[in-house]
Amino acid sequence: MGAREDQERVIVKLLRLLGAAAFAGVLVGLLALPGVGSVGMAARDASDSFQSMPDDFSLKPPPERTTVYSADGQVIAQFYFHNRESVSLGQVAPIMQKAIVAIEDARFFQHGPLDAKGSFRALVTNAQDGGIKQGGSTLTQQYVKNLLVENAKTDKDAEAAKAPNFGRKLRELRYAVNVEKRLTKDQILEGYLNIAYFGSGAYGVQAASQYYFSKNASELTLSEAALLAGVTNSPYAFDPELNPRGATDRRTIVLNRMADLKIITKQQADAAAAEPIKLHIKKPKTDCADSKAPFFCEYVKDEILGNSAFGKTSADRERLLYRGGLTIRTTLDMKDQKAAQRALDLRPSRSKTATEAMVKPGTGEIKAMVVSKDYGDHKGKGQTTLNLAADYAHGGNGGYSAGSTFKIFTLAAALNKGYSVGTTLPAPNSTTVSGFTDCKGNHFEPWTLSNAETSKRKSANLDTGTWGSINTFYAYLEQRVGLCEASKMATAFGMKQANGQALQQVPSQVLGTNNIDVTHLAAAYAGFAARGQYCTPVAINDVTDADGKKIKVPQAKCGKSVDSSVADEVTRILQGVLTSGTGRGRGIGRPAAGKTGTCEAHSCALFAGYTPDLSAAVWYGDPAAPFGNPSPGIYGANVGAIWQASMRSALQDTKPSSFHTPVDDFGNLDQARVPNVRGLSVTDATRQIQNAGFSVQVSPRAIDSSQRKGTVAYTSPSSGVKADKDTSVVIFVSNGNGPASKPRRRRRGGIWPFN
Repeated sequence: MGAREDQERVIVKLLRLLGAAAFAGVLVGLLALPGVGSVGMAARDASDSFQSMPDDFSLKPPPERTTVYSADGQVIAQFYFHNRESVSLGQVAPIMQKAIVAIEDARFFQHGPLDAKGSFRALVTNAQDGGIKQGGSTLTQQYVKNLLVENAKTDKDAEAAKAPNFGRKLRELRYAVNVEKRLTKDQILEGYLNIAYFGSGAYGVQAASQYYFSKNASELTLSEAALLAGVTNSPYAFDPELNPRGATDRRTIVLNRMADLKIITKQQADAAAAEPIKLHIKKPKTDCADSKAPFFCEYVKDEILGNSAFGKTSADRERLLYRGGLTIRTTLDMKDQKAAQRALDLRPSRSKTATEAMVKPGTGEIKAMVVSKDYGDHKGKGQTTLNLAADYAHGGNGGYSAGSTFKIFTLAAALNKGYSVGTTLPAPNSTTVSGFTDCKGNHFEPWTLSNAETSKRKSANLDTGTWGSINTFYAYLEQRVGLCEASKMATAFGMKQANGQALQQVPSQVLGTNNIDVTHLAAAYAGFAARGQYCTPVAINDVTDADGKKIKVPQAKCGKSVDSSVADEVTRILQGVLTSGTGRGRGIGRPAAGKTGTCEAHSCALFAGYTPDLSAAVWYGDPAAPFGNPSPGIYGANVGAIWQASMRSALQDTKPSSFHTPVDDFGNLDQARVPNVRGLSVTDATRQIQNAGFSVQVSPRAIDSSQRKGTVAYTSPSSGVKADKDTSVVIFVSNGNGPASKPRRRRRGGIWPFN
């Protein structure tokens, strides 16, 4: 008997006597070869050391793919650190299970944490060569190694888990002993099959089967199973996509090994080896580039990565998204998404960009989000990764002008303060308006402006001024209502700058000079469709982790921004835009309301509108120069064609709904509501009451009131009450001496909370 065989006999005997713990002694003893006696001494000493090593080892599953679904159950994106989809052992073809055991660890079901003979031979070679040159690891040890690598929190930890030294092998075995105590052999095999790397970015047998053969692991044939089993030994050398010849040779080795072990016959092995490799590559959807809705995908991605609800730090949130195996169910409706995408083909000029967002009234749910450019990094091919439908926090740019779509908020503020539809104000082609003050009391210089189109009108009311989108009329209306009140109304409907900052309170804000995004604009208009109930836009409905546990998702914040009857009157006026105004001809065959918007110098255009069931906003222009690239002839009415086509298609299977008729008749030109002027100076109050069409009287005697001395305590008739235009409104001035009983309020046509 030779020296090596003699050493093997002694070592195996030691292993049987000392069990798995003796493996540590073997490692040390091998360094002293060929002295067999020293091996025995080292084995006994190192055995004690091995037993004292910590074996606390987490069996946390490897990172899983996060899958994003539309509201109707379609996969729209996947995020992953590694492409993996774990399956149970019962979902793996038995022949695949046998193939991997045959080539990697034939005695897997017979031995414990290590295979004594195989480990000894490998260790002798490794010790003589001075490092890890030969395998010998059991499937359990390989499973442990892969778990350590996959769950490493840093690159340093990952490298340590793969380091070619005896310390790593010793730690690996100690953990393997622990694993064999905690799991059955089938559980270990299942874990290994789900964590092993099979090349081409596929981790786990299910991902590999899907990638190479476009089928599930349960459907693998003998030839396919042998091919995959052979890859794990050296995923880069035996990758069948990159090295088909090497993969074929390796497959033959696996088949012959299976025949030697009597798993298959020699004839079966030869027949399978003769089959040509037939790959049916199915590349997984990764991140947003391959998504059916790439810009909505980007919105969801940024919501996860940017919202502290999904993790305290950015690293925590990134780990959750790419390693958490989440199931994310979103608000996206693919029918609406396709409708909007098709409609963008109608944009007036291919050299410009269009973007649209759709929001469901009363919920804030984003149902569609599209950009006319392809998603990608190749600017030369007209691609972009900027989500032009969204704000900066969700992948957008700095936003763009809202144009005249912003007039809706000044309109709502006027109605909310009691102005009647018949309120008449100047509407010249150009004018200079003064008297603007923001919420901090800052005064502005007189503002000079003109209309987008030549107007023959000298004056207009809320109907005609809105239908014609007359800039000068709205400048006067904003002055009467108050810049502060108009800005507050826009904010109440969720409007803010696309960079996340509050709206700039400047006189020109009524013409949409604040930079916004169409997602928030669509959500604001949805608030009017929902009769004043505004909801913040949301993209995610539900999130569960890899264990099926629910993760708390931020919900839409909904609240009443304006009284229902005011919202209903806004809707009635905007319906007229589609029948008698700048949006004439853009109806969709069902009750709808909308507003056109044209940016300064025709540099961009917008259209926003809604039905009771869906709201949408469209922007069109040059995102690189939204204010400096005029496009003569481009108006919001032109862009209305996109809105019209998308809404018709999105709602074609939805039964038409009707808007609510305003409870009280704002449109009665012979009547008006008494404005709410409590707390104002007598001068300002007088001006507002006169603007509403009433005459004014001031009571000569001041009364007890908690209002500041010299300001208006209340009026008679009370604020909000509807009265004939020939009514004289009496102002009662406060002496500042404390509360007094308030006169009973007259009500006509319902209760109006305009105090």
